[in-house]
Amino acid sequence: MATLSVGEPQEMEVDRRGESEESGDDETKRKSLNGEVDSLQAPSTVPEESPVDMDTITLDPDEEDVDLVHCRIGKIEGLEVLRKAKTISLRQNLIKHIENLDSLVSLRELDLYDNQIRKLENLQALTELEQLDVSFNLLRKIEGLECLSKIKKLFLLHNKITSIANLDQMTSLQMLELGSNRIRIIENLDCLTSLESLFLGTNKIAQLQNLDGLHNLTVLSIQSNRITKLEGLQNLVNLRELYLSHNGIEVIEGLENNKKLTTLDIAANRIKKIENISHLTELKEFWMNDNQIDNWADLDELKNAKGLETVYLERNPLQKDPQYRRKIMLALPSVRQIDATFIRF
Repeated sequence: MATLSVGEPQEMEVDRRGESEESGDDETKRKSLNGEVDSLQAPSTVPEESPVDMDTITLDPDEEDVDLVHCRIGKIEGLEVLRKAKTISLRQNLIKHIENLDSLVSLRELDLYDNQIRKLENLQALTELEQLDVSFNLLRKIEGLECLSKIKKLFLLHNKITSIANLDQMTSLQMLELGSNRIRIIENLDCLTSLESLFLGTNKIAQLQNLDGLHNLTVLSIQSNRITKLEGLQNLVNLRELYLSHNGIEVIEGLENNKKLTTLDIAANRIKKIENISHLTELKEFWMNDNQIDNWADLDELKNAKGLETVYLERNPLQKDPQYRRKIMLALPSVRQIDATFIRF
């Protein structure tokens, strides 16, 4: 029988891309492995800080990319001189209201991440806006976006939003980030025919539904919710990445039409058997750690995925086998990473 010669394993840092990576930065975007925000380290404004007057800040009228990060700004005002501005970042300030933006008609990107904003308002003049980030604020509703028909990326991560609504005019939207809110139902997405990426991690969603109109969707992340059944994905024929870790799923099913999947993450569920995925021949990453898999024969379901590179099976009963890594390598010879460790030949 052929044997594999394996050297010392090489440790690597786990990189799970289940939540959008564009909202936040190295200092403020701290996420746990399942896409949740670490509440102990989440961005927050310091109550003791006193807002500064915008008159004390020098603005360059010719600047196209305006950076006003962490300037202790308490009120948006005096930006009329920035008529050439294409992007404005006001993240990590003390702003409570969106206001005084009517003159910024050429603006393409507006970043209000990590402030104290309670309402989406006064955005009607920004008709050229393509990206809006109001993550880490105090929003309770999606509203006031009716005139923003050119928006391609909308980030509303970590607010207090309870429902998906008022997005009908956003037909150009390609990415929607609503993770870490209080949403219970997937709804009102039918008009978002251009949507490519949808992030709904860390909400209170119990059912996969109302996704049929999203024919262009390639990335769907609904980690850390209350889903118990894999369903409602039959029309997502272009889906390439599916993240459903940290739910209550018991059976792998309902993926018959998702033949383009390259990443399937169903870690930390209640699954006892790897099944119904032998047709996923384009699979490159398979995350199945923290489940109840105990039969080595289940790996046969992955043999048709000739390009499979990464497999996570740790913290399943299978891992108790002393030959755990060797058996995975023999069953799936294309794999180059088992759990967080690269294979070295």
